[in-house]
Amino acid sequence: MITIIDYGVGNIFAFQNVYKRLSIPTRIAKGIEDLTSVEKLILPGVGSFDYAMTRLNESGMRERLDDLVLNEKKPVIGICVGMQMMSNGSEEGKLNGLRWIDGQVKRFDESTIQQITKLPHMGWNDVKPTTSHPLFEGLEQDAIFYFLHSYYFHCHLAENSIAESDYGIRFTAAINRENIYGIQFHPEKSHSYGERLLHNFAKI
Repeated sequence: MITIIDYGVGNIFAFQNVYKRLSIPTRIAKGIEDLTSVEKLILPGVGSFDYAMTRLNESGMRERLDDLVLNEKKPVIGICVGMQMMSNGSEEGKLNGLRWIDGQVKRFDESTIQQITKLPHMGWNDVKPTTSHPLFEGLEQDAIFYFLHSYYFHCHLAENSIAESDYGIRFTAAINRENIYGIQFHPEKSHSYGERLLHNFAKI
């Protein structure tokens, strides 16, 4: 069972549709009463860092999520801004992040970007695993995913970065520490590649 956190930010039903095709059950958590018997968690996110953090903090689920992830060690995957929220904080805002993985979210330096339209980084891009990892099983070669972001996660510990992409610089596209995972791209918009990754997460 995959529990998808609904705090008013992110395309919840797109994830449900993917897992329905995979015959993997899901449920939506809108409040702390929905966070019982949790097996795995998805933390989606779109928009600005501070807005997403504010909505999560106001949802009533923040303390329980910390307990599930940090103490009970339930597998969790953050998507896009959901991944960025796992950091210490972001150059985009003033609020603290969840501090689940040591790192800082930074804005791309537009001077390094060759494309005419510099930001956001939008569209399909290669993702290269930097280590053999079950999240990218079957995706080690020629996997492409859909991105939409202007900020990226800078890991303070290199071993927490498990995949990279390129947009002016090589940047971290996926992170992992123990039971905590994050991806900068949108698997729910990435066709068969994204479906495979979400299936891999369900098997972890």
